[in-house]
Amino acid sequence: MCYPRGDPSGPIPGPRKTEPPAHPPMFAPLPTPTTEDGSERRIGVEIEFGGLDRDAAAACVRAEFGGSLHDAGALETEIRDTGIGTFRVYLDTALRKYADTPLKKAGLELGSAVIPVEIVTPPLPPAALPTLEKLRARLRARGATGSRDGLFLGFGVHFNPEVPALSGTATVHIVTAYALIEDWLRAVNPINLSRRVLPFTDPYPRGFVDDLAAGWPEMDVDALFGLYARHGNTRNRGLDMLPLFAHLDRARFDRLFPRDTATGGRPTFHYRLPDCRIDEADYRLADEWNRWVLVERVAADRAAMAELAEAWAAHRGALLTVRPDWKDRADAILSRHGLSGEARL
Repeated sequence: MCYPRGDPSGPIPGPRKTEPPAHPPMFAPLPTPTTEDGSERRIGVEIEFGGLDRDAAAACVRAEFGGSLHDAGALETEIRDTGIGTFRVYLDTALRKYADTPLKKAGLELGSAVIPVEIVTPPLPPAALPTLEKLRARLRARGATGSRDGLFLGFGVHFNPEVPALSGTATVHIVTAYALIEDWLRAVNPINLSRRVLPFTDPYPRGFVDDLAAGWPEMDVDALFGLYARHGNTRNRGLDMLPLFAHLDRARFDRLFPRDTATGGRPTFHYRLPDCRIDEADYRLADEWNRWVLVERVAADRAAMAELAEAWAAHRGALLTVRPDWKDRADAILSRHGLSGEARL
């Protein structure tokens, strides 16, 4: 079963630090840098924040990347001709589609204190990720606020790395690695209380983790498609796989996930666990990215994966264990294999 919403599986974050680290972290490379056809894997990034309206956020993007501003309707601005693709900036709410009068539009803009503005990047090569740190710093300087600026602000950062393969087992290995260390990731870098209470980043059900662990290393993407549907057809996971499934087979997707027919397909993971703490001096997008890279490094370590899968089965078979106990066991395994350091940044 799932955690209950708001489960305090890790400590509540302490006071904000005020000084940045002496040596800002680098964006780690993906252990599998190319897709099955040999092309470089690209990454889309979504950044949610408050404190700025759409126009101010779009101006920051243009100041950093150049290009031209274009009104895309429904409270959305596009920044085109940047040299690396088109950025989108919009008010992140389903109410955008009702912004068809000046009065309604003004009301939505006034709601931006709690409704996040979102910047969506084009698919970026890994070498371009450091430019997002410059954008983050520019947004912070203009007054952008993050998850811990208020009690009910569930702002997040989403990474959409292209999957290494659309078939076979490599992509499933990464999903399985995430599932096996998700409790640990949440404990060593706790997300904001508001995002634990809100349903958007619920943990994977334990039954799903059971089946992934039992299916490792042979389970392929086709089997994962059906398994994901059997264990809860929702996007509200720390690692959302619905965009990939929609890309793979639209007819099958619409049949298995009828509540999510508006989901667009793309050949990516949708890693939506991290908070956006854009206004905190020691926060770096690179730290959050490097935690994702750690997931992929775990997936690529066959010995670590075998030990994690076996230990998970023993954990689930024991009579006196509860889910929070697993993070300690996972921590010990990851430490033995030299795979725990990045997540503790």
